[in-house]
Amino acid sequence: MKRITFYLKFSIVCIVFLNSCKSISNPLTSSQDFKFIKKDNNIYFTILQLNDVYEIAPIQGNKYGGMARVSALYRQLQKENPNSMLVLAGDFLNPSLLGTMKVDGERVRGKQMVEVMNAMNFDLVAFGNHEFDLSYNDLQNRLNESHFEWISANVFHKENGKNHFFHKVIEGKKEAVNETYIQEFRIGEKSVKIGFISVCIPSNPRNYVSYSDMYVEAERTYNELKDEVDFILGLTHVKLEEDKEIAKLLPNIPLIMGGHEHNNMYVKEGNTYIAKADANAKTVYIHRFEFNTDTKELNFKSELKIIDDNFPVDEDVNSVVKKWQNLLNIKIKDVIANPEEIIYKTKVPLDARDTPIRSIQTNMGKIIAESMSKSYGNENIDCAFVNGGSIRIDDVLEGNINAVDIFRVLPYGGPVLKVKLKGDLLEKVLEFGDKASGTGAYLQRFNVTRNDSGFWLVKEQKIDPNKDYTIATSDYLLKGFDIPFLKNSNPQVLDVYEPKSNETAIDVRKAVIEFLKSK
Repeated sequence: MKRITFYLKFSIVCIVFLNSCKSISNPLTSSQDFKFIKKDNNIYFTILQLNDVYEIAPIQGNKYGGMARVSALYRQLQKENPNSMLVLAGDFLNPSLLGTMKVDGERVRGKQMVEVMNAMNFDLVAFGNHEFDLSYNDLQNRLNESHFEWISANVFHKENGKNHFFHKVIEGKKEAVNETYIQEFRIGEKSVKIGFISVCIPSNPRNYVSYSDMYVEAERTYNELKDEVDFILGLTHVKLEEDKEIAKLLPNIPLIMGGHEHNNMYVKEGNTYIAKADANAKTVYIHRFEFNTDTKELNFKSELKIIDDNFPVDEDVNSVVKKWQNLLNIKIKDVIANPEEIIYKTKVPLDARDTPIRSIQTNMGKIIAESMSKSYGNENIDCAFVNGGSIRIDDVLEGNINAVDIFRVLPYGGPVLKVKLKGDLLEKVLEFGDKASGTGAYLQRFNVTRNDSGFWLVKEQKIDPNKDYTIATSDYLLKGFDIPFLKNSNPQVLDVYEPKSNETAIDVRKAVIEFLKSK
């Protein structure tokens, strides 16, 4: 393949030190270090990369992210070089607080994200595992509404036992979603063709989705594409370890723009660099390329850019964002009077990512469970638990936390129930939740531990099977959806108290907000 040279510089500093970064006077101005020395036989182009973006508006008290800010950056890059692309490496339709909201009687389910991305003029996206959180009908609607291209080589629509390509319906006609994508840039008589391949992690089994082997498909599509283009880039949504395996399998790919992890990274594997930005557009990657049309030599420079409140906004995109945010604020104010109020400042990041929240006890899970217990004031609640699947933000919260952030964590809300049950049933529930590690039925707990002998403890005392315990839990769990035998009809459920409208426990989000405000 072609000879490749690589350069890397961070825009400010690594995101680990994000909170201590100094403001910059003009965040849209790029460093002189990133400008190539122009040569007549070279073509220059830019790719702006995002991944794992669930929120259209800024987060963490308006400090970081925001698609209108990203759009302003992209417009500046286009002014620098019209040969620019805007891409997203998967996960954007779900989860989000807005996505759970009903408008005209229907859940939004990512409609707001597609509308904003259309306004931003996205070029290309990869399927991420969270796209399949949606029902097939909702996903099909989002595909139809999108003005940008989608790619993936290993996900298929499963229907009547057969696999088909996903498709868009445009003016009544079906157009298949491609396995690969080719972008051509031209300057006069000179041109460069860039191929893109993509695979998605098979971590979200749905009855309408079929996954084929990611490595087989990556190699196959690479080989099918390589003779049609000057070079190939990856736009993937898999774990870092899997991106590394793809890099080993296809060592002539210079750059894989990836997603799935939510923290920024720039990793070299053989001849390949793997770039992932922070979730929710807290950072983005700017990749600037230089291609010699005579020698076929490719150089590129990658810059990590922090998206913060120093940025201006693209007003056209911001008007779309504001429309959706106004609808959201109306809904939130039914529960909390001041959605933007800062209620808590983290000393350590609060982990609400999907994988840990569904497999281990996290600090965010403990806060939610403790909040449920404390929502009944000084009443004697023995313990509390909530299913990890109800925690939907799939992100880490840090810095200033406002009420909206808590709604993002728990978009479905619902009352906190006070339930009296037998110790025997409590043990069975806790055991079921523990064995459900890796699924949404895993329980985040408060005042519950397990000792080295395997016995469950409540308030550090071994559970007595014959004793009555008062617990705080969600109305969802008591319907038996995740734990089939935990329901009101079970004779070992002795009493259920449902909170009144004036009580903090009326909504779990209100309970968490009040708890954090008291800290």
